[in-house]
Amino acid sequence: MDKMLCRRAHILQHWSVNILRASMSSLDQHQHLHPSCPDKTTVSSDSSDTRELAKEPLQGLKLASHAVLEKAKERGRSICSKCGGSRMFFCYTCCSLLGVSHQEIPMIKLPVKIDIIKHPNETDGKSTAIHAKILAPSDVNIYTYPCIPDYEKNKVVLVFPGPGAVSVLDMIQCLHDMTDSRSHGPSGEPCIKRLKREEVTGATDTADSPGSGTSDESKGLESRAYPLQRVVFIDSTWNQTNKISTDERLQGILRVELKTRKTCFWRSQRGKPDTYLATIEAIYYFLKDFHKHCLAQEYNGEYDNLLFFYSYLHSVVNKSKQEKKDQLENEKAV
Repeated sequence: MDKMLCRRAHILQHWSVNILRASMSSLDQHQHLHPSCPDKTTVSSDSSDTRELAKEPLQGLKLASHAVLEKAKERGRSICSKCGGSRMFFCYTCCSLLGVSHQEIPMIKLPVKIDIIKHPNETDGKSTAIHAKILAPSDVNIYTYPCIPDYEKNKVVLVFPGPGAVSVLDMIQCLHDMTDSRSHGPSGEPCIKRLKREEVTGATDTADSPGSGTSDESKGLESRAYPLQRVVFIDSTWNQTNKISTDERLQGILRVELKTRKTCFWRSQRGKPDTYLATIEAIYYFLKDFHKHCLAQEYNGEYDNLLFFYSYLHSVVNKSKQEKKDQLENEKAV
């Protein structure tokens, strides 16, 4: 009997994986977990953090309808006209939609630019980073290591844990401190150029586009986020992150560590805690914290659609597992 139950459990796992590969091969089959959160033993004692951890994953999100994905799934895979690959929903090689149009899926405007540095040994089809590029194409760039842009280090942060990493809440002040330290001349006096820039920014906020609340609000948000212009994420398995994170071009960039949250990925990386996030989850949670703590605005689902593809895949896999579990239960009852 024990051997039979063990075999049935193995069949359940194998069947779920095959369903995923057959119907959704263009999405993330072997998730890269983003080590941007501390281990679960370091969970904050703040009650709001505890309540958020207790929430059911992906519940209460303000998402666009998944009906278009359901229809595309029924039609099956499409052939990419650029590379010839057989894909579902989008081509992860060419970063182009397949079987659905731009008008049918949500397009998201982000408050800061996102750069993703992907490990060269990881295939494009195994990363959720592509979700961000498809859904926020004007604000997200993906680079394959060793390609790393030349960053102005007081305007960029790297979301990665480690000694000296700060919270999103403290991030902007730390960037200001870095800017101030580089804006002082040998005499210790602040640089005049920096002061003039701040004065111009303040004058623009009040004088430009009078009567236009939208313009004023946009400039106000930019002022709150200043000097942050870009956020960098590393997309790889944990065992491969060291080569990228220790690259000399990323040294001196402020590191940011997300508060502890649990991944909802269905195939966790062996030996890693459930606080290691998928890349798209890390981007989403960073922006959510940034919106609340840095832009000082109430969060109303502005970036929830970054999880548009991810949440759909999560529901498909869970539904498949539940159906097979019910089938096995019925067999045992008979």
